[in-house]
Amino acid sequence: MQQQTLQQLASVIDAEIVGDEQQLITDVATLASAKPGQIAFLANEKYRAQLDTTKASAVIVGPNVEVPAGLSALVTKNPYAGFAKIAQQLDTTPKAAEGIDPSAQIADTAQIGVNVAVGPLTIIADKAVIGDNVEIGAGSYIGPGVVIKANTKIWQQVVVYHNCEIGAYCLIHSGAVIGADGFGWANEAGKWVKIPQLGRVIIHDRVDIGANTTIDRGALDDTIISSGCIIDNQCQIAHNVFIDEDTAIAGCTVLAGSCRIGKRCLIGGATAINGHIEICDDVQISGFSMVIKGITEPGVYASGIPATPHREWRRNGARYRQLDDLFQRVKKIEKKLAD
Repeated sequence: MQQQTLQQLASVIDAEIVGDEQQLITDVATLASAKPGQIAFLANEKYRAQLDTTKASAVIVGPNVEVPAGLSALVTKNPYAGFAKIAQQLDTTPKAAEGIDPSAQIADTAQIGVNVAVGPLTIIADKAVIGDNVEIGAGSYIGPGVVIKANTKIWQQVVVYHNCEIGAYCLIHSGAVIGADGFGWANEAGKWVKIPQLGRVIIHDRVDIGANTTIDRGALDDTIISSGCIIDNQCQIAHNVFIDEDTAIAGCTVLAGSCRIGKRCLIGGATAINGHIEICDDVQISGFSMVIKGITEPGVYASGIPATPHREWRRNGARYRQLDDLFQRVKKIEKKLAD
């Protein structure tokens, strides 16, 4: 258990302390579920009343929030970000691996850095380069020529195909597949001809990739995930996609081949983005959207259809099929009126 004083935690988030600086904190929790020894946070005013009833030993709040008597607090501009940083300090998540397991198979030509941990039955192939403090969980496969930079953590049963590169301080969750072939085929007289996928996947620093997400290698050029990106579970990133810095992509999203996503974009879950289009910086796309053409202006975009009662949906579906006929009738009326 990671136990720290309120004073130690305040230095992590540059916060002002209210109350007992030496209060020991062992864990984080919500205001409603917190127990003595835990720290909670208030980031949404609708939970303000829970400050009066929380059993937490301390709370993280914003400026100008009145803290109940007897409750210690850390006051900071962004309580939610403060909570995230403190949760990191108190994190008890186990390592992906401890030491190098005897059952791991590491090629003689692989370069292994200092303090690397490799779990049982993991394979590290020829000429792979593994940086200092890397953790690779059980049953993973690191292909020939792969480069993994320092302090990256790879959970169990991750597959990284040949010649791909993963930056420093990345986190890759179980079942992720990095560098499988993109969907590249040519058609000749009705028969499919395979196009070898000769590019790589290049993942820059501080990228988080969710469980069972797949990132395909490029056909000729590389698929690139820039620094600071976060990609949720079960996403599909196709060949030659480029994602710029600090973009976040929620679960089950599909990015088709050669699309380009700008910086700081937020893409909601189950979104589908067409291939060979570009989305500019600072775009937010609501979940279940279908993006079929490029976006050149920052802002919020949506195309998903909210759920409605079944009978209402059937009526609207029938009316949608009549839409073209209605359009043609309106055009005729407008033409008559214009004459």
